[in-house]
Amino acid sequence: MELEMRYAVLIDADNVAAKYTKNILDELSNYGIATYKRVYGDWTRTSLAGWKNMALDNAITPVQQYSYTSGKNATDSAMIIDAMDILYSNNVDGFCIVSSDSDFTRLAIRLRESGKHVIGMGEKKTPKPFSTACNAFKYLEILAEEEVQSNEVDRVELKTLEAAIIRIIAENANLEEEINIGELGSRLQGRYPDFDVRNYGYSKFSQFLKDFDCLSFRKVGSSILVSQKSKEIDLESVENVLAAIVQTNGSKGYNLGELKKQLCIKIPDFNLKKYGYSKFSRFVENLPDFKIKNNMVMVDKKKKK
Repeated sequence: MELEMRYAVLIDADNVAAKYTKNILDELSNYGIATYKRVYGDWTRTSLAGWKNMALDNAITPVQQYSYTSGKNATDSAMIIDAMDILYSNNVDGFCIVSSDSDFTRLAIRLRESGKHVIGMGEKKTPKPFSTACNAFKYLEILAEEEVQSNEVDRVELKTLEAAIIRIIAENANLEEEINIGELGSRLQGRYPDFDVRNYGYSKFSQFLKDFDCLSFRKVGSSILVSQKSKEIDLESVENVLAAIVQTNGSKGYNLGELKKQLCIKIPDFNLKKYGYSKFSRFVENLPDFKIKNNMVMVDKKKKK
């Protein structure tokens, strides 16, 4: 049985509202278990009164940090020091930093440099540098299913995401023409840490993808495979290209394997499966003006050049 990832949850009470506590812990449970749960603030301040009950009810350890200077956020240094202590203890696989403050950007980068998985959570006011420094970043308003205007969350444009998805599938084409939907989601998250389908009004990644007309899907067992839709190419056009390639070699014919390579260069979107074949040799044999002899493809001389 695969062990769950262990996370240290460090919450900046000065920059995050207590009402999001349950949403934070519920979201983290999708990634692993919280072995450290700490919330930092100056508990002598009345503005943090809401956190006291939340910390008690959810077994979160409150850490007192006095505000020595007016207007300065004293919790930052305490969180950073504790994060580094936990890092060197080597008792966790990742960190969940909950804050809307960009001062934790360098901490997130440092933790990732040490091979730790970093999840950031914050309100929509969170600066971009902090959100992109994390492996994944979640907006608390979205987790709490609050009504948020589309322009309030700095989300990636759909056209940008579509282009990234196509690139990921193309990069995977060296191995397979299709990519597992889970792998696709992981790679997309790697490129855009603050990407979350809930920012676009969806609850599932699969449903989000199905609104892209350029993608096709195939279910194999419990897995969903995603591929880019090939452009429809009429059979006559394919035949004409094949004839032109074969005729460059005169009456000698053209090697079957090399012919397929040349066809794919001329027509990058060519796909045998679109014509109901799994083998290129069988496809060529069933073309009326072509024949195969000793692995060499010949074309009828009457075929138009």
